[in-house]
Amino acid sequence: MSLSVGQVARLAGVTVRTLHHYDEIGLLTPTERTRAGYRRYTDADLARLQQILLYRELGFPLEEIAVILDEPRADELTHLRRQHELLTARARHLGHVIAAVERAIHAHTSGITLTPAERFEVFGDFRPEEHEAEAAARWGADPRYAESRRRVASYTKADWLELKAEAAAITGALAEACEAGLPAGGEHAMDLAERHRGHVHRWFYDCGHDLHRRLGDLYVTDARFTAFFDAVLPGLAGYVREAIHANAARHHL
Repeated sequence: MSLSVGQVARLAGVTVRTLHHYDEIGLLTPTERTRAGYRRYTDADLARLQQILLYRELGFPLEEIAVILDEPRADELTHLRRQHELLTARARHLGHVIAAVERAIHAHTSGITLTPAERFEVFGDFRPEEHEAEAAARWGADPRYAESRRRVASYTKADWLELKAEAAAITGALAEACEAGLPAGGEHAMDLAERHRGHVHRWFYDCGHDLHRRLGDLYVTDARFTAFFDAVLPGLAGYVREAIHANAARHHL
């Protein structure tokens, strides 16, 4: 059984003119012809056409495809395996490209107005925009969420570096207090907790002591926060929470 050039064109999603061209350059010459000279394509011809189209999809020029397909020791399975490897590599590359575009989209919608180089300098591998959807779902109805987005949208690289240094200093001081065995409910730890609350209040949103206490709870109930603090010093997340609660109680809450 064989197919006409029109049938093959419809089946393969190419034009009749393309098939004529492939025939003219010797890339795909149909095995059969009718008495009137019309082209007829067999299953073997269709298999070769599939290989041609796959290599074209991979960006190979027609001249190179002809050389590849006419390699005497390369059968159909060899070509399919080679194409699978090339397509898989392309898929991985496209996956990285898509992820980069998605990060750029999220960055534009998250309100962080830094260049890619500045973002890398400030955040490193951390992508704050990747948490934007979750933050919106959890706190979107709270006016403090809108306030935080409004503030960070105006921050320059210098602002972010200052914010980051201030946060690191507070976390480091809390870790030192914890490692020294100072009680979380002691005056020094509570003062550090108040500095932490002031940091949030200054850079992100109005943070009263009651809200700060709930934020402290989040440090031990959300594994991501716990992992962040405990990476600095094991047990630090619980220590920070206790210091925050003690500080809130000191302010009669």
